[in-house]
Amino acid sequence: MAKVGRTTEGATPVELTADAIQAFETRFAGPVITPGDPAYDETRALWNGVIDKRPALIAQCTGTADVVEAVALAREHDLPVAVRGGGHNVAGYASVDDGLVIDLSLMTGVLVDPVARTVLAQGGATLGHVDRETQLHGLATPLGVVSATGVAGLTLNGGLGHLRRKYGLACDNIVSVEIVTADGQVRTATVDQNDDLFWAIRGGGGNFGIVTSFEFRLYEVGPELPSLFVWYHGDDAVDVLKAYREYTKTASRDANTLAFTYAVPELAEFPKEAWGEPAVILFGAYDGPESDADAEFAPLKTLAAPIVDFSGTLPYVELQRLLDEDYPDGLRYYWKSVYLDDLTDEIIDHIVHTHGESPSSLSTVDVWHLGGAIADRDADETAFAHRDAPYMVTYEANWEDAAMDDANVAWGRTGISDLRQLEGVAGAYGNFPGFDEAPGDLLFGENYERLVEIKTTYDPTNLFKLNQNIVPRGASQADD
Repeated sequence: MAKVGRTTEGATPVELTADAIQAFETRFAGPVITPGDPAYDETRALWNGVIDKRPALIAQCTGTADVVEAVALAREHDLPVAVRGGGHNVAGYASVDDGLVIDLSLMTGVLVDPVARTVLAQGGATLGHVDRETQLHGLATPLGVVSATGVAGLTLNGGLGHLRRKYGLACDNIVSVEIVTADGQVRTATVDQNDDLFWAIRGGGGNFGIVTSFEFRLYEVGPELPSLFVWYHGDDAVDVLKAYREYTKTASRDANTLAFTYAVPELAEFPKEAWGEPAVILFGAYDGPESDADAEFAPLKTLAAPIVDFSGTLPYVELQRLLDEDYPDGLRYYWKSVYLDDLTDEIIDHIVHTHGESPSSLSTVDVWHLGGAIADRDADETAFAHRDAPYMVTYEANWEDAAMDDANVAWGRTGISDLRQLEGVAGAYGNFPGFDEAPGDLLFGENYERLVEIKTTYDPTNLFKLNQNIVPRGASQADD
């Protein structure tokens, strides 16, 4: 007999018998994996090596009907539920100890309609799956910057990518979704159908159900894009970041850039004398003619003597994969974020100083240039509220040694906490959540109360709680 479910003081663990599992398997088309199965450890593993959870049951869905059956099992037996798409959320929301993982990783179908310029992507698809199919037609939709990332988690929390300033967030480009809500109903949400649900899933995370497919708008992109990828020595970091701030004030919407601090890796592509030295990197892409990109990026390539300049024209799918090697499965991650009203001198000094204190040479502090199409929408037009901020800063603690977990988490946590004490710093981004530490009002701003009402309508018992949780009326996280 497998004991699953969360135990509260004085309560008896929920029990899911072998008979109940067998009955579920007869209704379920995909693999059902339990701790005794040979594939269990491989299947339960997540991208973030810090997360080591042991679910009682992993239900690998083959389609929407399987998702409905898994949700019914969770309701019937009061099981803690995690939903896995790409499995890349830093906080480890894609798994749960002693509960049910509803795993969509087999649902990776992508269907492009080049005439309507839309793409339908199943809930387990990654950015790479979508880019590969859409680029066959010279089309793309704004997604993220690491191709192994799951489309679902990225999009439900907003979605920042190489096309963000021209075409907006990933969630801004949703046309419709199919979603299984906590009552087991399959719903379609669009601007005209279940419009409250449609509003909520665009930035409100996985609180409202399991999205089994997304329909996105597509745009003519590629097949190649001019890129910016220039490395400067850390000694020049303050001056480079100040110059980057000035550049962003007049940057074209076709340009999508970020600046980040890093340590020069010990690779043949870099001068040996620079190995291990601190660096500041300007990275991004331009969705437009190469001649315009040259003029746009030229000032950013001469801010100091570069260590190396990898800028050039890349196929769009290669651009989307360019950072993949820096974020491999099994590395240890802790990421947090804030939005900035301005990239002040004080904030620049803080970034450069704190990066120098990082316990890991793999960690970065990133400054994302936002604005453009992101800011075209009002803060209450979708659940994603942080529209006006021109910048986002993220502390990405990335490391290998488990013995250094505490030190690296403390570095990321303290860096963001200290930033929050400065003027013009607010909010947080749902895809960089730390370890489930950000309260709802920090993530969702003035949209939070409306999200609570919608959560109460569609998930009154908080079945879907492993996310940046919005607690429904009459429930609490402690009760779950």
